[in-house]
This record gives sequence, structure tokens and C-alpha cells, in this order.
Amino acid sequence: MIRRRLIKALAATPLLVGVRSAAHAQEAVTIFAAASLTDAMRALGEAWRGRGHPLPRFAFAASSALARQMEQGAPADIFASADEPWMDYLAERNLILPETRVSPIGNALVLVAPADRALPPVALTRGTDLLALLGPSGRLATGDPSNVPVGKYAQAALAWMGAWEAIGPRLARADNVRSALLLVERGEAPLGIVYATDAAASRGVRVVGTFPAESHPPVTYPFALARRAAVNAEARAFLAFATGQEVAETYQRFGFELRAP
Repeated sequence: MIRRRLIKALAATPLLVGVRSAAHAQEAVTIFAAASLTDAMRALGEAWRGRGHPLPRFAFAASSALARQMEQGAPADIFASADEPWMDYLAERNLILPETRVSPIGNALVLVAPADRALPPVALTRGTDLLALLGPSGRLATGDPSNVPVGKYAQAALAWMGAWEAIGPRLARADNVRSALLLVERGEAPLGIVYATDAAASRGVRVVGTFPAESHPPVTYPFALARRAAVNAEARAFLAFATGQEVAETYQRFGFELRAP
């Protein structure tokens, strides 16, 4: 009798292992994504769940903060950055799989003001006097140029305009683009530099000008699989889904620009 039970137990073991492997494959993917991707990634997450997968776990913040958390061991499966340098940062530390890196979407950089401020459209060219638009004590909200991508793009654009030396000391330096947007929404800053997609998602601001593409490096969003997720089939599948042509309409709906493969 004991022998029969042992044979039955051993016969069941491969099936049990298979069940566990399938369960592991269906574990929710953890995605670290730039704050400006919040709305689009949540929409993609819901679409993914609609296909029978677990809803991904998202962490949204400045790309710099997320990259440093991954460096310290945070368990992210996928990283989606708002600029190339922070993805380079992880690549240099061997924390992503470089062959999975792709930059499928881009964004534009815009100047915003509170929705109720009577400010006419501004032509953002070399020599535009942003200081006059700020007034004697107003500050310009954007990400901290020392580490937040939107702030780095903003610094480049302001330098191109010849306004960095004057405007730099007047920045309200936020820890991510959504925080900068909030400062303008609340009227705590009369102007802000954010991404076009974030401005479009807010009823509290309006776009008064768009920075020329030549005024700053291209705003691109690299995605990559974390090295810790190299054998995670669910993570690989979601990365392919989130960077594939079938979700192009979703990104466009939120204002992102599609980039050539």
C-alpha cells in the first residue's frame, strides 16, 4: 500500500511542477516608468489584463529616481525612461538587457500657464523674453535639471533661447514632470515647461507655446527588460506588447509621437 502511494505521489510531481511554472509565468509584471507615461501605461495595463494577464504593477516617478532605485536592488522587470541617458545609466551597470532596448515613442516640450491666466500665445524663438512673462517675482516650474529629464530638456531649450542665465535662478525645481505641472495648475508658478502629453492631460493649464525641435535633444522614451527578468516570459511578452504597432493608437491618443522602428 505504501509503495502504491509513493508511485502515485511521484507520478503527480511533474504535473505539480508544471502548475507552479505556469503560475510563475502569470505573475504580475513590475514596471518602473517615467511619470509622463502614467496615463498611457495604465491604459496599456488595462488592455493587457483584458487579454487574460494579471494587471501589471506600476511605479511612476522621475526616470532618475527609478533608475537609482533599480541600482539599489528594487525589483523592476521593465524600465521605461523619459530620456536615453538614464537608460544608459542602467546599461553601464549591466542592469538591463541591451538587446531588448527600444525607443518607440517621443514627445514635445511646451510652455504652459494656468488655464485662467490671460496670456496670448508665445513664439518661442531665440531672444524671446521669458523673464518679462514671469514678472518681477514669478518662477518657472519644471523638473530639476540636475537629474529630471524634463528639466534637462528645459535647460537645453532655455540655453538655445539665450535665456538660461536669466531664468535658471528663477526655476521652481520639481522632482518630476507631474509635480511641475501641479505647481502651474495651482497658480504657484505663472509658467512651466512640461511635456505636451502632460499638458494635454490637465484641465488646469493651457499651452502657450511649443519649443522648436532644434532647441533641445529629442524627447524619446527607451524601454528595456531588466536583467533580473531575463527568464520572465510574462515580462518579455508585455514589453513586446507595449512597444508594438498594435498599441500605437493608444500612445497617439495620449499625445505621444510615434518613432520609426
